[in-house]
Amino acid sequence: MALWYKRPMSESGQTGLVRAIGRWSLAALMVNSIIGSGVFGLPSVVAGLLGKGSPWAVLLAGAAIGVIMACFAEVASQFSEAGGPYLYVRVAFGRLMGIQTGWMLWLAQIAAPAANANLFVIYLGEFWPHAKDPIPRLIILTLLIGILTLINYRGVRAGARVSDVFTLAKLLPLGIVIVGGAVYLMATHHAAVAAPTVADGHSWLKTLLLLVFAYGGFETALTPMGEAKDPRRDVAFSLFAALATCTVAYTLIQWVVVGALSDPAHSDRPLADVARLFMGTGGAALVAIGALVSLYGYISAKVLAVPRLTYALAEGGDLPRFFGAIHPRFSTPYFSILVYAVLTWVLAISASFAWNVTLSAVARLFYYAAGCAALPALRRKQPGAAVFRLPGGDFFAVLGVLICLVLLTQVDRSGSLILLATIAVALLNWMAVRNRRPA
Repeated sequence: MALWYKRPMSESGQTGLVRAIGRWSLAALMVNSIIGSGVFGLPSVVAGLLGKGSPWAVLLAGAAIGVIMACFAEVASQFSEAGGPYLYVRVAFGRLMGIQTGWMLWLAQIAAPAANANLFVIYLGEFWPHAKDPIPRLIILTLLIGILTLINYRGVRAGARVSDVFTLAKLLPLGIVIVGGAVYLMATHHAAVAAPTVADGHSWLKTLLLLVFAYGGFETALTPMGEAKDPRRDVAFSLFAALATCTVAYTLIQWVVVGALSDPAHSDRPLADVARLFMGTGGAALVAIGALVSLYGYISAKVLAVPRLTYALAEGGDLPRFFGAIHPRFSTPYFSILVYAVLTWVLAISASFAWNVTLSAVARLFYYAAGCAALPALRRKQPGAAVFRLPGGDFFAVLGVLICLVLLTQVDRSGSLILLATIAVALLNWMAVRNRRPA
């Protein structure tokens, strides 16, 4: 296998990373990395675009992201090191494309938790209005990110356990909305009458772009494979388990929202409004608490996984070596963790929710396409290396790239500028290190 570093990875953790993430923890990490702010806000946006047809769009988006995830399942099953899409694309297409992918992935996964941190403060404002004031907001964001940084700094096992707990905790209020909403609809024997929505092709494509963002994030869980117990065998199971869980949850939630609310498109908190119908004010408060848990859980997954990307870049000689430093006691990439936490904190404080979401959504399409394209390239470079082999893999790889290209046509000018700026920075990075040997 074409790897450029062979650092020992002992369980004692004195010279390398600790393999402590099992199959179910990996699956939970993927679910935790996907379900964040989108499920609590997008149902109303999607309903405004497509109306009663929006649950079908959720299913269609699940199928589209399923094509991409299936390609990643085969590609990822060839590797047991940290790095995720950066590693796959670097081996498949070389250093320049690897660095481009690494920057896209890193910036997207800094912006996404920063957006969720902002939304956390907004939801907390429902219980404590002063939370959105400048000083309390600064303190909340600092504690929010700082506590998770400390947990993950001290060891991957603790970080994985925190992710497991948050995954279960965030699924509980979603389950309540789904079951309670379904019972409410059946008991009332009719759905709410909403204004009809006329959807054209542009509305469908825009909706799919938003929903791919909602389904995205699984790639984050692919970055800490250097700390998974059996990554090559567990990754396909974990990806498909996460896809099934999220597709079922998202589709049922969308069905309940458009069925129960008379005007879902103008609901700021659609899930809370559904819960209010069958549980009163207490139900709405419960869902708001669930949103806080979901958002914090999402951030916890990012703080656990994403620093392993800059660790991998350093191991490949594409970032300064100190990004690959391993703590002698805790066996964690502590410098990468601290840098990631600081940058996430800065973006959360200084940038808006919408800006962070735009950056994340645009960058994802780039490295999703690159990851799909890596499948046939790696089949030629590393024949027989994949533990999981996707039937019709070449066809699905082309289809995945086409899906990303079509959705890129829906990106607005500001998103295009962000994409071009990131490509330029990555190009400068490559020019600086193109002759450097791996660590």
